[in-house]
This record gives sequence, structure tokens and C-alpha cells, in this order.
Amino acid sequence: MESRIPNTIRRLMEGRSFEENHIGMSDSRVLMAEDLVLKIQRPSPETENECKVCRWLDRRIPVPEILACEISDGMAYTLMTRMKGKMLCDETYMADPQRLLRIVCQGLNLLWKVDITDCPCDSTLDVRLQAARYNVENGLVDLDNVEEDTFGENGFADPEELLRWLEDNRPEEDPVFSHGDFCMPNIFADGDRISGFIDLGKTGKADRWQDLALCYRSLKANFEGRYNGGFPYPGYRPGMLFETLGIRPDPEKLRYYLLLDELF
Repeated sequence: MESRIPNTIRRLMEGRSFEENHIGMSDSRVLMAEDLVLKIQRPSPETENECKVCRWLDRRIPVPEILACEISDGMAYTLMTRMKGKMLCDETYMADPQRLLRIVCQGLNLLWKVDITDCPCDSTLDVRLQAARYNVENGLVDLDNVEEDTFGENGFADPEELLRWLEDNRPEEDPVFSHGDFCMPNIFADGDRISGFIDLGKTGKADRWQDLALCYRSLKANFEGRYNGGFPYPGYRPGMLFETLGIRPDPEKLRYYLLLDELF
């Protein structure tokens, strides 16, 4: 066990064996035991948001129970319960696209049915664009993890130009309760039922296309084999997401929220 972990959290971890988990795209360290998860990352509005929203969501939808949040020596430590079930990027689900899409849509609808009247977390465009500007002005945009056509000859000249375009082309918003990073590793299922949502730092009030855009991209990338050593899974078409949900695609909002995510 790491020596820098605060004593209050260390005591709650006693008697368990933890292993590091490397799935996902975040820059946090994740230590996992059979029933607990410790996330270690630099403090940010997202670390505070995750603790706040998990406590607010208690019993509304399945999310981790936050056992302790503490900042020590410039790092944020969040100890939480571990979700049951398997990530939706597990081969069990990837091998059956229609089954996976039904569960994905179940998860989206669970989120969107949460009453946001007293939601303590705001991820609408006022907040997201302000955070995007901070990232751009402080050189925090990870240009190694953007889509190939976002910048360059057929895209934007640089993050500054993309940010200006996003600020000038804001779509109208229809706020719902949004996960904020609805990607397959962040959604868990047990059999055919959603069993949990994790990585909730971007969660809060936002347009439903924030979830739809990232879900669309995550499904496409996982079925193409981008995250599993290049092994593609057959039987999937990008339009299946919208067909299963029973909604009409909105190409403009889809593009907007995918481009917005490039600055995070």
C-alpha cells in the first residue's frame, strides 16, 4: 500500500489486497480491492464534483458510495465502494451488439429520468466552455488523444480556433441529468441490467447530446477494436444507437459535443 495515502483512508483499506487498474483514458491512478476502489488524482473541480454528486444521487441510480474524500500533499484521494457486474466493453456484451445497445439505452434513460430540480452540479455549456477555455489558455489540451481530423489541413488550426468556433456556435440546450463521460468502461451491467455508473466527475445538468455524442464515439471505437489490441467485433452499425433509443440523429449537436470533448 502506498505510503502517501492519508491515514484516515488507510485505516478504511486495512485487511484488503489492492491491485492497480489500467482500463480507461483518465490520468488518475485507480487501486481496486474486491469491494473497494481508491482513486488518486490531482485535485480539480471534477474530483469535488464526483464526491458531491455521488452523495446526492444516493438511491436514485446505482453509483459508488463515497467512503472518504481527502486532499493530501497535492493529491486527491477518493475511497468508494466497487460497482458489481462487468463494464459494457467486456467481451460478454461486445459479442452481442443488440444486447449491448439495449443495456446502453437502459443506462441513458436511467440518467435522463433523474429529477434535476435540486441537482448540485452544473455541466451546461456556460460551465463547460469556461473549463475548456482554462484548458486551452493553460496548455492542457492533450493533442496526442484527439481525432485525426480535428486539427490540421481539414480541421481547425489549433485548440484556440476550435474554442472560438465552439463559443460562436453554441446549440440550444435541453438539460437532463447527464453522466458527462458516457463511455463503455464507465457503465456496468449485471446480466441484462445496469448495475452502476462510475467516473462521475463531469456529471450534472447538461444537454442529453453530451451523453449521446460520447456514447456514440465510444461504441464505434470499441466495436472497431481501437481499445482491445485491434480486434473488431462484427454486427454493429453506428446508427443502431439512435434506432434502439427511438430518436432521430442530430448531426450538428453530435459534432458539437464531440468537438467540445477534444478540449478535455
